[in-house]
Amino acid sequence: MTVVTIAIVGIMSVMLAVQMKGMKGEYASYLAAAAGCFIFFCGVTKLESVFDAVRKIQEMIHVNRIYLTALMKMTGITYIAEFASGICRDAGYGAIGSQIEIFSKLSILSVSMPIVLALLETLQEFLT
Repeated sequence: MTVVTIAIVGIMSVMLAVQMKGMKGEYASYLAAAAGCFIFFCGVTKLESVFDAVRKIQEMIHVNRIYLTALMKMTGITYIAEFASGICRDAGYGAIGSQIEIFSKLSILSVSMPIVLALLETLQEFLT
């Protein structure tokens, strides 16, 4: 799907949700969540080309696979957390959306710790 198609789906969903909000507010929330899920899964299908590019980069510069895997995990955590947080905020549950964001930041920190430790070990080797 192209960006134009996704934009049209998003705009039409919002227009329908605004119309439904006056009659049945919960249906508007369901429609917005369904449109968000549809767009999310369309975005996930684009990840294969990103993975292919990362593999090519790894072959070209011989980066340790652990670093690129961690980078991809951090990207996935960010994407999923932003999606879930946005849905929670749109539904009026901003506190839950904030908690999702905090948890995702902690998850990213835990995924990145081995890289930080490896960097510090490398620096320590240069200094001694």
